[in-house]
Amino acid sequence: MSALSLLLIFLATLAAMEGFAYVVHRWIMHGPGWFLHASHHRPRTGMWEANDLYFVIFAFPSILLLLGGVQWDWGHWATAMGTGIAAYGAIYLGFHDIIVHQRVKHRYVARSPYMKRIVQAHRLHHAVETKAGTVSFGFLVAPHPTALKRELAERGRQGVRAAKGLEDADARD
Repeated sequence: MSALSLLLIFLATLAAMEGFAYVVHRWIMHGPGWFLHASHHRPRTGMWEANDLYFVIFAFPSILLLLGGVQWDWGHWATAMGTGIAAYGAIYLGFHDIIVHQRVKHRYVARSPYMKRIVQAHRLHHAVETKAGTVSFGFLVAPHPTALKRELAERGRQGVRAAKGLEDADARD
């Protein structure tokens, strides 16, 4: 298999992972897998949350394909696919856990229109703390925040978390 073919398999797998992530996030994590994902829509109390098990679950196919390609003679295509899945996982980790949720403290501020858009879209996703009513399920491709705000408004802001500081004001009233 040529290097170009392997590169194309890697890139196609990397791109396909965004679609896979969208489907899993929307219909599994916000469906029957909510028992794990709910922890991610609440304030984190420690370093880990139940939702982190998804990272382990999604690493399994990558590990299997890498082992198949490198150790078990499945072919170089398996190594390319496993590497594509692993690369998406690394991008996800960097964007989602480090940039958006700051699980590693940093001073990065999104300045490019693309980064501002996906960070804001993800924050709008987390504005809803319930299983239903959420918007924006992609990680690297997301609708414009204006469209997401409109969608939340059309739903009557169902499940939207109160703004910080308002919870304390309500408790004093």
